[in-house]
Amino acid sequence: MSVPLSILDLAPLVSGGDVRDALRRTLDLARRAEQFGYHRYWVAEHHFTPGVASSQPALLLGQIAAVTDRIRLGSGAVQTGFQTALSIVEQFGLLDALYPGRFDLGLGRSGQAKKEAVRLVAEESRQAAPAQERVVDGLLIPKPFSWAPIFASKRTELAGSFLTQPGAEPLGLTEVLDQIAALLAGPVVDDEGNEVIATPGAGADLQVWLLGSSGGESARTAGARGLPFAANYHVAPAKVLEAVEAYRESFVPSAGLAKPYVMVSADVLVAEDDATARHLATPFAVWVRSIRTGLGAVPFPSIEEAEAYQWTDQDRAIVADRVATQFAGSPQTVAERLQTLQRVTGADELLVTTIAHDHADRVRSFELLAKEWSV
Repeated sequence: MSVPLSILDLAPLVSGGDVRDALRRTLDLARRAEQFGYHRYWVAEHHFTPGVASSQPALLLGQIAAVTDRIRLGSGAVQTGFQTALSIVEQFGLLDALYPGRFDLGLGRSGQAKKEAVRLVAEESRQAAPAQERVVDGLLIPKPFSWAPIFASKRTELAGSFLTQPGAEPLGLTEVLDQIAALLAGPVVDDEGNEVIATPGAGADLQVWLLGSSGGESARTAGARGLPFAANYHVAPAKVLEAVEAYRESFVPSAGLAKPYVMVSADVLVAEDDATARHLATPFAVWVRSIRTGLGAVPFPSIEEAEAYQWTDQDRAIVADRVATQFAGSPQTVAERLQTLQRVTGADELLVTTIAHDHADRVRSFELLAKEWSV
């Protein structure tokens, strides 16, 4: 195939498992991913999520680096609203000092749930009519899902009270990037000649990325600063085309990047044939429902648990876009759908994420896809 293939891992817990089990699975999968020939291995950052163990990307990446040799590692993404620029630079500077030249610092916006909820509600109220599902050159672009009620929920407010210091206001994305760039370039000197230097951090060989789910601030800022950009088809499939378009329209060449570079994510599950893959993917809808109802991802259910779930029409509507845009099938089927995603978005790289209840099924999915993709 024509573009590199990479992995995004959430270190998911499964029903009947625990955090220790989830982390052992992630370390094993990272070793296998390197053997299978994947280009990057990124881990996510999620908090107060019962079914996800990747709450601290830098800590987890250090463990992954220790059991791999060459695969590029990164965060997808460090949430900039929950810590200072200095702590981010020190964490990834330490990783680079131990395992030089292997890390991507993927950054995402966060820590502004109330403001985001207000903006989303206002934006939705201005729309004359909600966007409808469409197919663009073979790629399904579903109706958008509204996160506004979740952002405005009491649970989100409770979580936020632990994620930021009392009274603290997270810096805007531009300010965070300015500080990170200054600390990486280091030392930082004020107008009176006072000097500070991030140790470790200054001079670290990191590739900075921005991640985004729409054509908003992250996409435009990545373009304006000449940074590589990762767009989320697996999180927000309805807005992937506007995200990559906004990035490319805003792009200004930088010292690190002469032309736009886009990576696009997708949910996949591969098995020997389509029917087996669809069967293994049965729990996916139940898992997505837990996210979309604001409770945080639950431990990934078994197939038997998922088959016993009693669905309502409202439940089905909540998960419809994610289920329809999961690429579950044989290696040939999934590779063809990924090719369509790459063609329509113009992606320079694809980032795939897979969850299955059985670890062997998950590993096998990545192995089958890698073999098919390299043909």
